[in-house]
Amino acid sequence: MRIHIVDAFTDRPFAGNPAAVCLLPAGAWPDDAWMLRVAAEMRHSETAFALPLPASAEADWAIRWFTPVVEAALCGHGTLATAHVLRTEHQLTGTVRFLSRFHGVLTTTADAAGAISLDFPATAAATAPAPEGLLAALGAEPVRTLRSEGLNDLLAVLPDEAAVRDLAPDMAAVAALTEREGLRSLIVTAPATGPGPEYDFVSRFFAPARGIPEDPVTGSAHTVLAPYWSARLGRAELTGLQASARTGLIRTAVRGDRVHLTGRAVTVLDGTLRIPVAGDGSGAGS
Repeated sequence: MRIHIVDAFTDRPFAGNPAAVCLLPAGAWPDDAWMLRVAAEMRHSETAFALPLPASAEADWAIRWFTPVVEAALCGHGTLATAHVLRTEHQLTGTVRFLSRFHGVLTTTADAAGAISLDFPATAAATAPAPEGLLAALGAEPVRTLRSEGLNDLLAVLPDEAAVRDLAPDMAAVAALTEREGLRSLIVTAPATGPGPEYDFVSRFFAPARGIPEDPVTGSAHTVLAPYWSARLGRAELTGLQASARTGLIRTAVRGDRVHLTGRAVTVLDGTLRIPVAGDGSGAGS
């Protein structure tokens, strides 16, 4: 079985966010435990598993994503990486529909130059009090905090771009805080500094309790960030820079209750997964 490592939301190797992509044979899902073991072996923030669906289905492929420790409800860079593999290895052009477990059908569309757009549900965020221990965990004081609906992310808005870039959070404290508050992650963000940068806002994403101390570039976080910054800046189309060590750019466009996330991807490894597929899928995903 082929497995690919793809750097997503970048146009060059060793930048953006690496995802493993495993294209499964037609049939039932493997055991969840097997997919989790593969994801743990890959050690990327997410490993995407895609299962071809029959022509009569509502989508072309079913997709699931696993961190090294849990199944993820939504993953942008893993979806982009999978669409990239289908385009480059299977010559699938135009729109590909993915059936996800928790968010229905997600579509990806590739243009002639290789940029891929994801059509994801927008995620609303409401102002919420800063939880106890946030200042100590972050080492910086937010100007406001919000909590996203559905994804359960805490969004901490910092005063400026430098504060986001210079942040050195206490990961053990972040893990404890997010677990205590029932959060998926902690997202920090700020507007871009001054005129002239190729991006409009910056962010970083921390989910140590889910096996992701800092995610390099997080598509799903931008389903929260894009509506927030579009409302603040008064523009439907923006570009976000995730200011991790690897960095990556995501073009965002808010379209009603959907967000289009656009980026590029580069395959850096193409190999063979020699572990036999476990289970016949009966009861998998329960």
